[in-house]
Amino acid sequence: MLEYLRIADLALLDKIELEFSDGFTAVTGETGAGKSVLLGALSLLAGNRAEKTIIRQGADRCEVEGVLHFKDPTSVNALLATLGLPACEDGVLVLRRSLSHTKAPRVQINGAMATLTALQELGERWVDFHGPGEPQKLFKEAVQLEMLDAFGRIDLSDYHAAYEVWRALLRAMEEARSLTGKLSEDEISFYRSQIEKIDALDPDPESILQLERDFTRLSRAQDLTALSAKIADGLNGDGGMADALPPLLRAAQELSRIDPTAQSLLDRLEVLSVETGDLAQEFSRLAQEGDIDEETAQSVQSRMAAWLELRRKYGNTPEAVLKKRDEWAQKIALQGDLEGIFEKMTADEADMKAALAQSAAAITLARKKAAKTLAAEAQKRLTSLGFKKAGLSIEVLPLDTIGPFGDSRVEILFSPNPGTPPLPLRKIASGGETARVMLSLKTALADIDGTPLLVFDEVDANVGGEIGADVGRQLENLSARHQVLCVTHLPQVAARGKNHLLVEKTSGEGSTSVSITSIHPSKKAREAELARMLGDRASKSALAHAKELLAKV
Repeated sequence: MLEYLRIADLALLDKIELEFSDGFTAVTGETGAGKSVLLGALSLLAGNRAEKTIIRQGADRCEVEGVLHFKDPTSVNALLATLGLPACEDGVLVLRRSLSHTKAPRVQINGAMATLTALQELGERWVDFHGPGEPQKLFKEAVQLEMLDAFGRIDLSDYHAAYEVWRALLRAMEEARSLTGKLSEDEISFYRSQIEKIDALDPDPESILQLERDFTRLSRAQDLTALSAKIADGLNGDGGMADALPPLLRAAQELSRIDPTAQSLLDRLEVLSVETGDLAQEFSRLAQEGDIDEETAQSVQSRMAAWLELRRKYGNTPEAVLKKRDEWAQKIALQGDLEGIFEKMTADEADMKAALAQSAAAITLARKKAAKTLAAEAQKRLTSLGFKKAGLSIEVLPLDTIGPFGDSRVEILFSPNPGTPPLPLRKIASGGETARVMLSLKTALADIDGTPLLVFDEVDANVGGEIGADVGRQLENLSARHQVLCVTHLPQVAARGKNHLLVEKTSGEGSTSVSITSIHPSKKAREAELARMLGDRASKSALAHAKELLAKV
């Protein structure tokens, strides 16, 4: 859920910090007071694109910061891991986004710099907007399909596994076709000779690395011997370090007898003496190794020549050469029984496809059953939301081919009036209609929809009275499983809010500002706001009605 929101220099808003609670939060205010500022801040945190014109006049930049808490952050942390971002600490996700007139936009997720795309991917996990001009997940057919399957408790795990096996077989058949073709005796002879060359060299990465080191040492053998001998002589030769150290050791021993604190220095000097002897021996051995015998030298040169030839022909790495070797070996192996191999592959593929088709048909049947139930549930809620003669249906439509999710797709259709052809959700013109259709679907899908925060705008457009009260009840019911934020003009809806935010606009000489205040702790403040929404905050009858609305909750 959203716990904290900080907004700075956005539209007409200067600076504000808001604390949020679970349940249903109503957002009210005069028309044009700036309620859209709050929605705009959430939209920014969800990763939606925005123009720099939203920066408050006179400010260089605007910034929005939000803190969300997930009881179970497993899914969000998995997404953060794929995005290369820090995981949530104690289930807390911190989002920050700023827009500037003079600098590049900036996005931070859990303190780390991030991209707008990453913010968008996270946005799909924590918020869903329902209102005019806002992106809505339920507009996407893929999401509609996923939600219908979840509503119908349709498990696709076995189907997915079988589908992947079938696709792997199709890829294997295609690869085998590209590798096969009747080979001539000369081609088979050539492939075998190349395989023998590669096997003789056995070019695994480790052995090739050692070969290249040996060849370098061989080609620079003179330099290796000369340099190693020079160092060994400087350490252990006449006048070298080994000759200089004994008198120094004796002096240090005498010094430690005079001043015991010098004992540690003597110990270090003794270690240096021993290390000098060891180093001299190591460099002497290296100088002797530079003198490579003729047989070894010829072997290294011969193997290096073979490797350079293979690398030039078949790839710069041992892996590339070995891959080519395996391709030839497979081609030769396939020559034995081409017809038999493809016959078995074809038979297996046909069996798998038939089994998949049967499973897909069962899935489609289950979807059609679930679609009728879900549509009926949503239709009931639509009726109480003022759509007395509207129609909502969920169509399960066939696909041309079997896909990863079966052989069918889903499309939710809505017709607001009799005689009006049903249209996909994304083509509904009215923002108020869209929001109420979404509300009906969301309440029907409440048990399986995992989006923590649902934001509604204009859900009460063109309704009032009892219908408005029912909108409020449905939002209240929905808030039992989700955090719900609703911008509303209806007191019947606002009264149902567990939390209440009041947006007010103040105009002065040459300036206008917006404020957002939490008023639900004050019963009188809520009564006054509901009375204003009823027509007159100073009217005794409006205040009495406001008290009555709050008392019914």
